[in-house]
Amino acid sequence: MRLRTTFVLASRSPRRRRLLEQIGIAFEIDPSDVDESAPDDMEPHMVAEMLASRKAEDVAPRRRDAITLGADTIVVLGGEILGKPSGSVEACEMLRRLSGNTHTVYTGIALLHPRTERSICVSEATSVTFGRMDADEIEAYVASGSPMDKAGAYGIQDDRGALFVERIDGDFYNVVGLPLRRLYRTLRESFTDLLSPST
Repeated sequence: MRLRTTFVLASRSPRRRRLLEQIGIAFEIDPSDVDESAPDDMEPHMVAEMLASRKAEDVAPRRRDAITLGADTIVVLGGEILGKPSGSVEACEMLRRLSGNTHTVYTGIALLHPRTERSICVSEATSVTFGRMDADEIEAYVASGSPMDKAGAYGIQDDRGALFVERIDGDFYNVVGLPLRRLYRTLRESFTDLLSPST
């Protein structure tokens, strides 16, 4: 996908960077450092969208001619949002809770183009079912360090993290951190004039 204008990723996430590279979007990185707290009574999809918008709105004013992408991924189990673990103990506890259960991964994506005053925010939901994990499996995965920077303490794209997933219902890439189909369709529908004819 090619754009007529600069595309900015408002994130340091190496996973989102790789996914944008995968679909051929040329982009620049301008990370946001906004507060990621949210009201306890807010619906999960709204939390993901709010945080994605907050990130995009933090960066977009200094990149007025660019399309800025803000994104946020959350893991929800039994109505509770599981954020990034604070340490290995919390990571183990999260994985024990996910073991043998189905949770939902929400990713909000916000696209802002200040020059034309366009602002679009949508979200994608994917259900993920984990198989049963024993304590040794969980501890070995946590000891690898991989879960520590990920919502819900796992990455479906990780060598070991992938072994826990029994089934998914929805967009695989949404679980990684960026729903590529939804991003593509949103750009096609809302920013057609900023796409190259060959897109």
